[in-house]
Amino acid sequence: MAERSEDGERVVLCGANAYEKKYYFNEKFKGIPQSIQDELHIICVLFTAEVGGVFTIVFEPDGTLSFETNAAEDDILYDEISSGLLINEIRRNRQEMLESLSLYYRVFILREDVSGLL
Repeated sequence: MAERSEDGERVVLCGANAYEKKYYFNEKFKGIPQSIQDELHIICVLFTAEVGGVFTIVFEPDGTLSFETNAAEDDILYDEISSGLLINEIRRNRQEMLESLSLYYRVFILREDVSGLL
């Protein structure tokens, strides 16, 4: 999971890999409260446990969050339909947290003026 700089590039926040049974959290974001870090860990690991493959949460250059999932070509157990449904469920059920993470990124990483964001 390659990290990119914040100068117009996407930056990985966290992700999980069902093949290697690993979770990754970008230390650049260690200022995020531990409870949110724990929730992200749970979301990523449960996603890959249910769907399979690799799942990452990425900040876009404008600070919005994207979810990415992919699988090995020979992974016949990967469930692409469940993947889309689960991403929609995460967006719906965790909307407030996702908006807060986006605001965090825009203020602390992109250094945008907070008065214009609220």
